[in-house]
Amino acid sequence: MRIALVGCGAVTQAVYVPLLSRRRELFEVTAVCDLSATLADAVGDRLGAPGRYTELERMLADGGFDAVLMLASGSHGEAVRQALAAGYAVLCEKPLALTRAEVEALPEGRLMVGYMKQYDPAVRRAEQLLAELGGAEAIRSVEVTVLHPSGESQLAFANLTRAQDVAPGLLAELRKAEDALVSTALGEAADPATRALYNVALGSICHDLSLLRRFTGSPSVIDHVETWGPGPGSIEISGPLPATGRFSIRWHYLEDYPAYRETVAIHHDRGTLELAFPTPYLMNAPTTLTVVSGAESRTEFRDVTEAFETQLAAFHAYVTEGRPPLTGQAGGLEDIVTAQRIAARYAVQHGLPIGGEAA
Repeated sequence: MRIALVGCGAVTQAVYVPLLSRRRELFEVTAVCDLSATLADAVGDRLGAPGRYTELERMLADGGFDAVLMLASGSHGEAVRQALAAGYAVLCEKPLALTRAEVEALPEGRLMVGYMKQYDPAVRRAEQLLAELGGAEAIRSVEVTVLHPSGESQLAFANLTRAQDVAPGLLAELRKAEDALVSTALGEAADPATRALYNVALGSICHDLSLLRRFTGSPSVIDHVETWGPGPGSIEISGPLPATGRFSIRWHYLEDYPAYRETVAIHHDRGTLELAFPTPYLMNAPTTLTVVSGAESRTEFRDVTEAFETQLAAFHAYVTEGRPPLTGQAGGLEDIVTAQRIAARYAVQHGLPIGGEAA
C-alpha cells in the first residue's frame, strides 16, 4: 500500500520510520510532508520516498499514494478534512482535533485514529479477561497513574534531526490558529490554567481516556478535577464509570523523573488486572499485565510485539480489507467531549469562566 507521511518530527523519526522500514511488505512511502524541508528530506532519505513537500495541499494534489499518515503535532482536523475530501484513507495520530466542530466538518471517508495502546497485546489480553469476568459491570474501580518525564529525556536516545528552517512568523501563525481552536472549545475568556489542562487532556491523558472507552465506555460525568505543581504540574480527575464503580486518573509531569511510567489498575471483586506501560518511544519494550487472583496469586503476561506496529498492520487491513479500526471518527469525538467535560468541571470548581463547546 502506497502511503504519504505528514509531519516528520520526533514521533515520526523515533517510531514510524523504523517500523515502516521493516514493514516494506505492507507499505511503500512515496511522499513526505513537513513545514521544514530539512526534516522532509531527512525522513524522505531514510524511507526512500521520492516526494518531498512543505505544503500539504500540493502533496495531496500530486497524489501517487493510497493513504495518508497524519503525524504532525497539534490539531489534525483541517488536514484530515483535506485528505478525506481528496479521497485518501487516513491514519491520524491523536488527538483527532481540538474541537467538536472540526470533527463534525469531516467528510465521509476511511478514518482511523491512532491510539496505539489499544493495540498493545497486554491491553487486548486484559480486555479478554475482563469480558470473562463479566465486562464493565464487574469493575469496582479503575485507577490510573502516569509519571511523565520530559520529552527530551525520553527521546535522548533517538538522535533526532531538528528543524532549523521554519520561519518564526509561520510558527507564530500556527500557534495563534491553535489558540483560536482552544477558544472555540472553551470560550474566549477561558483561563490559562483551564487551557493548559485541556491541552494535556487531549495531548497525553487522552490515551487513558481511550482505554477507559475500551474497558468501560467513556465517562459521561466528571465530578472532580484538580491541578497543582509547577509547569504542566499534576492533574487529578475522577468520576463515576458508565456501568458501575468509579475511575481516577492522576497525571504527574516530573521533569527529571528516571523513566516514563503509566499504570492502569482495574479492580474487581475477585482480583485486579494491572497494566504497566513503558515509555512509548522504545520499540518492542513490553507492557506488563499482572493478574491478581485467588489466594493472591500473581500471573504476569508480557509480549514484545510492538503496539505501534500492530496498529500500522491494522490500518493496512482497514484500507485493503475493510476491517474496522478500534477507534474511528466517533471514538475520536468521544475523547474530545470527555476532555471538554474535564476542562468545564475544573473551571466550575474554581469559579473560572467557561464557554464555547465545553459550556
